[in-house]
Amino acid sequence: MAFALAGPLLAPHDPAKSIALPYATPGDGLPLGADQLGRDVLSRVLAGGFHLAWMAPVAAIAAVALGALVGIAAAFYGGITDTVLMRVMDVLLAFPALLFTLLFVSVIGPKPWLLVVLTAIGMTPGVARVIRGAARPLNDREYVMWSRTVGIPARTILARCFLPNVSSPLLVELGMRLMWSIGILAAISFLGYGIQPPAADWGLMISENRTGLQNMPWAVLAPVACIVLFTIGGNLIAEGSARVIARTEGRG
Repeated sequence: MAFALAGPLLAPHDPAKSIALPYATPGDGLPLGADQLGRDVLSRVLAGGFHLAWMAPVAAIAAVALGALVGIAAAFYGGITDTVLMRVMDVLLAFPALLFTLLFVSVIGPKPWLLVVLTAIGMTPGVARVIRGAARPLNDREYVMWSRTVGIPARTILARCFLPNVSSPLLVELGMRLMWSIGILAAISFLGYGIQPPAADWGLMISENRTGLQNMPWAVLAPVACIVLFTIGGNLIAEGSARVIARTEGRG
């Protein structure tokens, strides 16, 4: 992520400027060659992860936060609250996250903040269902029943009894949703509804240069490799954090 954020500062050339012939092969100051417009592939790869580096984590965090709020509330209150919240989640779950995002972006326009919001909303139902399942057994714990009996406010019970006990699945979900958000945002850019040219973006680079894959594969393979590494790295960090928390809770 740090590499993606700092990439624009490390680019040797202007990512939007043509400096060579289209699909020029590596050499002469172009380690990865040139793309379909003669722009330095290395510079565009370095600059192309900036948007994804902040949009994907923000979308994942927002989806996990909103999903956790819905899931914990449904598990704690039960009854009609549980039914209404889960039916709303079922309606959203009926629309694939990518299709849901494309539906609104095609009408409103490819604004970065809108892409983040729609991606987060599209992933929220899955998080809500997982956290609801993890939180429901907590209602039968003695400390939760005691807290209800003595009249401790619901927000305090949720914050001190429920949230800490679902932290491990939350972090696992964060890793999964980060992986999905990267895929969704990259796919949207690939389809032409994400970051717009001449800006550099990994998904956009794949779309722009796919016709020249046989002539100059680095213009496609380099952004693909970056997306894969970014996805794996984010998932490993979240999964490792979840394991650490699980071990700490087990010792406690």
